[in-house]
Amino acid sequence: MCNVELVECNNEFLEGTGSFCLRSKKKSSGYLNKNKWLNNRFEEGLKYVQVIDNKKQVGFIEYTEAENSSRVVYADGYLVIHCLWVSTVGKGYGTRLINKCIEDAKKLAKKGVVVITNSKTSWAPSKEIFLKNDFQLIDTAPYDFELLIYPLSNEVEQPYFPNDWEDRLKKFNDLTILRSFQCPYVEIATENIIAGANKLNIQVQLVDLKDREKLMALSPTPYGIFSVIYKGQLLTFHRLTVHSVIKKLKELS
Repeated sequence: MCNVELVECNNEFLEGTGSFCLRSKKKSSGYLNKNKWLNNRFEEGLKYVQVIDNKKQVGFIEYTEAENSSRVVYADGYLVIHCLWVSTVGKGYGTRLINKCIEDAKKLAKKGVVVITNSKTSWAPSKEIFLKNDFQLIDTAPYDFELLIYPLSNEVEQPYFPNDWEDRLKKFNDLTILRSFQCPYVEIATENIIAGANKLNIQVQLVDLKDREKLMALSPTPYGIFSVIYKGQLLTFHRLTVHSVIKKLKELS
């Protein structure tokens, strides 16, 4: 591990080395939107920390204060982890990144650290590595979402999910995409929905979630930054192929 370092990204780092997400397609709209999103969030205190091993990008973690988070959870006073990803497991990269977040939470006198996991999709972290690092599972939500915390005090109020997920879905009858560019894959996910809908002559409503207040009010899942709703039902919260989009739309039509 002597050649491994953690690098906290800033505007200059993004212009040079670049972000970890979708780095194989640096000219794509998704990658560019992600970097723009990051640059706008650094001033809010968002941290985007990469693991560099022998000068190679091998993983990253992204986290921010709950009050600015892109996840649908009530967790004021906590840090919220958006993403954790490493290219190789078993080398301790993930644990080092998690420990960096916990140390920052201590320095900022936070109540603890929160992460939303989902073992059924790669669009959210799996809970196993967090459980190994002393996080506690405290809540669940539909579509296999889980809420885990690392408390820094036993006396603080625990975070929690909203409980009106079904009511949120009922607000939308037309095919509607709710999105934010916190994830670079949202762009291609959006394109696939539109391509599938066009083949069935279904109009698509696009709603950009430009602030946390709107995200907290509208998102029908804890993931927050990508939801597709049709006739009051969740079509998906992650990327689908065009074929899968068509199949799911036909099932709901």
